[in-house]
Amino acid sequence: MAEQTDGVVQSPPTTVAYRPGYEVAAEQVLELITQLRLRPGDRLPTEIELAQRLGTSRTVVREAVKILSALGRVRAHKGRGLYVADDEGMLGSGRWTPYFLPTDLDHVYMLFEFRRAQEMETSRLAARRATPAELHEIEKAAGVCRHGFETGREDLFNEGDDTFHTAVAAASHNMFLQVAVREARRLQAQSNIIGLAGSVGGHAAKAVEEHEAIFQAIRVGDAEAAAEAAAAHIDNTLEDYRREIQQRIFSSTD
Repeated sequence: MAEQTDGVVQSPPTTVAYRPGYEVAAEQVLELITQLRLRPGDRLPTEIELAQRLGTSRTVVREAVKILSALGRVRAHKGRGLYVADDEGMLGSGRWTPYFLPTDLDHVYMLFEFRRAQEMETSRLAARRATPAELHEIEKAAGVCRHGFETGREDLFNEGDDTFHTAVAAASHNMFLQVAVREARRLQAQSNIIGLAGSVGGHAAKAVEEHEAIFQAIRVGDAEAAAEAAAAHIDNTLEDYRREIQQRIFSSTD
């Protein structure tokens, strides 16, 4: 309940959810990889050096490394140190790929369902957790996507679209969602059997506006509005996908 002091109503302080130290450290290690511009195969600082950089204990760093190893982001070689692993991470390591058939429409539709759940939760969390710098990255990506659409540049539109969704995932501050979003988008790119991805026409105009709606909801911290905007974006993309499939089927029977 709000308290009143000297005639001024004051809201109670916002409760910050507790996060384990190893989870925070794992995110900091990922940020360090980006800051140092390390690539797959590059060597990371030692656990002791990481503990010093992050201002934490070696035990916390060791637990963080275990998480990152499970995600496929870091490889620990006994006696040799820590190394940056491949960019595809845990979900891209082959555990899912054999089961996904990009030519099976049921699989494609299930992937859209999965993406809908992902995008809703990343947008919801981003609205609660995004830093000013992360908001700037989301807005910038939306601008690149819009510019690509307005100039008819397919490469720019795709770059902005991909960066937008990964930036929202990054702002969720949930490393598991970040990996899952990246992998789902990679799998969806494989399903481009009817020439939808990369098109600046079709759903592109709506996508630009939908990105803006998601960003604005995240910017003002409206978690549910952000989730609803993300769901609408995926739903509309799926409907355009279905319409395109139907048009291709009917045109092939003429």
